[in-house]
Amino acid sequence: MILPIVAYGNAVLRKVCDDITPDYPELQKLLADMWETLYNSNGVGLAAPQINKPIRLFIIDTAQIVDDFNDEDMRKYPGEIPLKQIFINAYVIEESGDTWSYNEGCLSIPKVREDVTRTRKVRLKYLDENFAPQEKEFFGIAARVIQHEYDHIEGKLFIDYLTQLKKRLIKKRLDDVTAGRVRTDYRMLFSK
Repeated sequence: MILPIVAYGNAVLRKVCDDITPDYPELQKLLADMWETLYNSNGVGLAAPQINKPIRLFIIDTAQIVDDFNDEDMRKYPGEIPLKQIFINAYVIEESGDTWSYNEGCLSIPKVREDVTRTRKVRLKYLDENFAPQEKEFFGIAARVIQHEYDHIEGKLFIDYLTQLKKRLIKKRLDDVTAGRVRTDYRMLFSK
């Protein structure tokens, strides 16, 4: 089932999310719905708060980014792509490497894209879809998508990395999203 994406302005997007256990109600259905929602919205990542669930769960599939890249892009933005993965109860152990800017967007903040600076590497500990403990380092585009989705479960958004000037320049567009004055090709849940 395709779920509505929570729009900027909803308090769930600012909540530090809770861990879950293997007996989380209907987890397999939730994961299937998240994948369907992600693909329906043409996203590369989706975190549970974006579907109104304040839990430490996110998914990524960077195949779409690979499709959009040419050979020069692949050299400029290397990484473990394509990468399709589920992350449960993820925690960053370390962010390292050079920093680099890349133009990011967010399904919860449609029609807004800005350059965000992040590190090239991130090491996470997390549980996979079978609740098996994992610890792994990701780099490049995969690391960026993971860092973006990880921020969601920590109550952060990509716009938090912008300068005050940039935030002032996009304020009207953010207000439009909060008020529901934006059109998307996917279902959204706007604040009231």
